[in-house]
Amino acid sequence: MKIFISTGEVSGDLQGALLVAALKRHAVAAGFELEITALGGRRMAEAGATILGDTVGIGSMGIIESVPYIWPTIKVQQKAKQYLKKFRPDVVVLIDYLTPNLGIGSYIRRCLPGLPVLWYIAPQEWVWSISPRNTDLIVSIADRILAIFPEEACYYQKKGAQVSWVGHPLVDRMQSAPCREVARQTLGIGPEQVSIALIPASRRQELKYLMPVMFEAAQILQAKLPQVHFWIPLSQSVFRSKIETAIADYGLRATLLENQSLEILAAADFAIAKSGTVNLELALLDVPQVVAYRVSLITAIIARHVLKFSIPFMSPPNLVQMKPIVPELLQDDATVENIVFHALELLQNADRRQEILAGYRQMRESLGDVGVCDRAAAEIIKNVKLNTAS
Repeated sequence: MKIFISTGEVSGDLQGALLVAALKRHAVAAGFELEITALGGRRMAEAGATILGDTVGIGSMGIIESVPYIWPTIKVQQKAKQYLKKFRPDVVVLIDYLTPNLGIGSYIRRCLPGLPVLWYIAPQEWVWSISPRNTDLIVSIADRILAIFPEEACYYQKKGAQVSWVGHPLVDRMQSAPCREVARQTLGIGPEQVSIALIPASRRQELKYLMPVMFEAAQILQAKLPQVHFWIPLSQSVFRSKIETAIADYGLRATLLENQSLEILAAADFAIAKSGTVNLELALLDVPQVVAYRVSLITAIIARHVLKFSIPFMSPPNLVQMKPIVPELLQDDATVENIVFHALELLQNADRRQEILAGYRQMRESLGDVGVCDRAAAEIIKNVKLNTAS
C-alpha cells in the first residue's frame, strides 16, 4: 500500500509523525507492506516516512507575512504534483496546511480523478472563514474529513462533507509525556525554582513580532520574582542564534533546549506561549498559561478594517469549549503590561489557577479517548480498501 501525506510547519510535522507511526503499526498487525512518502519534516522521517520535501519552515500567519513563502509553496506544490503523477499512490492524506494543500488537492481532483483524498485535521475555516470559497474547496476535495474537534466535525458535516470525528492526536502524544516530578528531575530543577516555559516562536515571523514583547515581560517577571528561571523549547534549529541573542540582550535567566519540549512543558509551573498546538499540550499537562499573538501592523489593519476579520478565540483550549479557559492576548492586547499582569495572577492567585485547571478538565472530555491516531489510521486504510473493492 502506498500512501502520500502532505503537511507543513512544526505542528504538521508532529501530527504527521504520530499518524505515520500509527499507520506503520496497522501495517505490521495486518501483515501488508506500507510505503509512505510525504511533505513534512524530521519527525515524520524518524517515524518512517520518506520525505519528498521539507515543509517545516514553510508557513506563516497573516497577509504580509505570507509573501516570502509564495515561491517556496509553489515549488513544493510542483514537486508533489510531479510525484503524484509519476508514482500514483493508493491514497492521499492532507494534514491541515490550508494553502499548499488546497493547491495539491485541486490538482488531484482535476488530473487524477478517482484517487482517494482524506483531509486529517481540516483547516480551521470553522473558526475564521472569511468567505465560503475555501470551505467549498475543502469539501469538494476531500472524500472524507477526519476531524479532531467536535465543532470542526459539525461545521464540515453541515457543509456537506463526509466526516469522521476521531479525537485529538495530542491525547495520544501526552501518554508519553513525563510526570512533573520526573521532568523536573530530568532538567535538574530544584524545588525552590519557579519554572516558567517561554514558547515564543514556531514560525520565523514570531521571532520578529512576538518574541520581543514576550521577553520584555519575562525580564520584568524576573525582577519581581528572584526564584524564576525560564525554559525555552527550540522548535527549529535555525532559530537558535536569534533566541540566544535575545536571551542575552534581555538578561534572562533562561535555558534553551532542543528536542526536550515535553520535559520543559511538564516541568513548568506556568507558561507564556504563542497561540498554537503547544497551548493544548500545556492544557493536557495541567500547566496554567497566558497565550499571546501578534502579526504585522499592516496585516492587522487589513484584517480588521478591510476584511472585517473577527474570531471568537484563537488558542485550541478555548476553541474546544468555545469559552475563555485561558487568557488570550491578541495584537493590541498583547502588551508587556498585560502579559505580566496575567502571569503574576496565575502564579500567585491559587483560586485563579484552580479556575484554569477546572476548565482544562472540562476541555479534556471533548478531545476523545486514547487511540486517536490508530482510529485515524484505520479510517485511512478502510477507505483504501473500499476504493480498491469498487
